[in-house]
Amino acid sequence: MSKISIVAAGDSFITQRLPQDIHFAQLKNYIEAHDVRFTNFEILLHDFEVYPAPTSGGTWAVARPEVLQDIKQLGFNMMSWANNHTIDWNIGGILTTMKHLDENKCIHAGVGINLAEASQPRYLDTPEGRVALIGCTSTMSEWGMASAQRPDVLGRPGANVLRYQAINKVRPEDFEKLREIVEQTEVNSNRILNEREGFSKPVEGGYYVGSIRFEPGEEPGTVTKMNPKDAERIVRSIREALRQADVVLVSHHTHERKGLEKDRPADFARDFAKLCIDSGAHAYIGHGPHIWRGIETYKNRPIFYSLGDFIFQNDSVERQPTEFYDLYDLGAENTVSDGLDARSANETRGLVADRRVFESALVSFAVTDGEIAEITLKPLSLEFEYGRSRRGRPQFSDKENGERILRDIANLSVEFGTIITIKDGVGTIGLK
Repeated sequence: MSKISIVAAGDSFITQRLPQDIHFAQLKNYIEAHDVRFTNFEILLHDFEVYPAPTSGGTWAVARPEVLQDIKQLGFNMMSWANNHTIDWNIGGILTTMKHLDENKCIHAGVGINLAEASQPRYLDTPEGRVALIGCTSTMSEWGMASAQRPDVLGRPGANVLRYQAINKVRPEDFEKLREIVEQTEVNSNRILNEREGFSKPVEGGYYVGSIRFEPGEEPGTVTKMNPKDAERIVRSIREALRQADVVLVSHHTHERKGLEKDRPADFARDFAKLCIDSGAHAYIGHGPHIWRGIETYKNRPIFYSLGDFIFQNDSVERQPTEFYDLYDLGAENTVSDGLDARSANETRGLVADRRVFESALVSFAVTDGEIAEITLKPLSLEFEYGRSRRGRPQFSDKENGERILRDIANLSVEFGTIITIKDGVGTIGLK
């Protein structure tokens, strides 16, 4: 009988070294008790020898390469790094990060020197069997996507991206009014001219305003649909991995949400998660919004729509480019702290003021001969109350706060029909 144990953490946005204290030791002991130890590595590694991109995934995510030592010492042995920060420091940042990951013998997925490499499964051999990881992201601008190699043109380094299309439905009578109002102005002239000259493709039965798609419908609202070409490519990777490994994991970074509800996944993410399981994946591991989303069990396999944060030192970055300061009308005399204070209105708004960002959980489960019987959740606190200098460091929660965190995760999971049993500060989900 083959039994492979897996522990998964959410985003590791690590910008400073972690202290080697009792909390670090407890996490390390727990993580290393598993065969497979996964996190989403949401940072780029360099010593500021590369050029920044003109825009970022929110913060220009960067740390000195030494932080990778802490990730390895905690025991993580598989990671994805396809996310909205992959291109923050241009292609140079991708190449330096790749160099440091490779030099440290890290198994990493989701980014490559071209689309074929970014899409390919990466493998970990354990005493009980082989595990494959496929990484992808949906929160990414087009210039951060890896491109396919041609016989005559190099592919472009970047991330394995699952694109999606948002379709905004309005009532038929309002659809005609919308078109009439837009065409009273020049707001859509670039789109119309591009369609006429063959640079953009018109939509049948709908109407684009810039890149925003509208269609008439009796039930107004917005739905999102995954790009079928990207989905087919990822399914091919899953099917390849199934022939080469005993367990297949899919990591998906997606900030996209249902309306304004950050703790609910977008429609396309729910569809994609089920597609992964239908194609043979043993688990879908989501992350991105920096808070937890619910857990769904589908065909006796787990769908984690978001595991929240494991390490979140977003406001401890060492340096930022001039575009960061321009966002807040700051100049060359200002410092990173000035920019962070302006962004957060002195820590009264945004991610730094949201306790949910700094409360999370590790999930663990075992795959025994292809089957999963139970999922365990161990709640985490990321020192929200300690301010910028310590905030974002993980530790196991005490029993009272841990059970409160687990109740929040349980409430998010209700809409998926998932029941989480909470006892002695630990959550469990039975799959059989």
